[in-house]
Amino acid sequence: MPRTKLIMPAAFNFTTNIPVRITDLNYGGHVGNDSILSLIHEIRVQFLRHHDYEELNVAGIGLIMSDVTIEFRHELFYGEPLRASVAAAEFSKIGFDLYYKLEKLSGEKWVSVTHARTGMVCYDYSLKKIAAVPKEVCSKLLS
Repeated sequence: MPRTKLIMPAAFNFTTNIPVRITDLNYGGHVGNDSILSLIHEIRVQFLRHHDYEELNVAGIGLIMSDVTIEFRHELFYGEPLRASVAAAEFSKIGFDLYYKLEKLSGEKWVSVTHARTGMVCYDYSLKKIAAVPKEVCSKLLS
């Protein structure tokens, strides 16, 4: 079976620390795949806020996550420091991709836990239809 292989951007322009909650653990005692998606959502909200946006208001337009790819690399456990980095890329007329790099501190070095990508589509909730990416968004999210 072919495995997903994300090609990550060379640079990430936003980094945050995210606590691993006890509720993120599954019956195996590590962070479950459903919790990784939840953590990515929190990371995306922080990334957008950093740029003075919200998911329902990105320069006047909302966002919908159209697809997600998650590549697991290492287990993550409660209490481990988690660093998350985000980069926007691959802008089109109606959307863009966000890439996420999640790392944990292991000894004195950061080890990759998860690579992920979410496809984001601009959406006008009042008209209930897909919208164009506002002009300012590309340059702002890349800075």
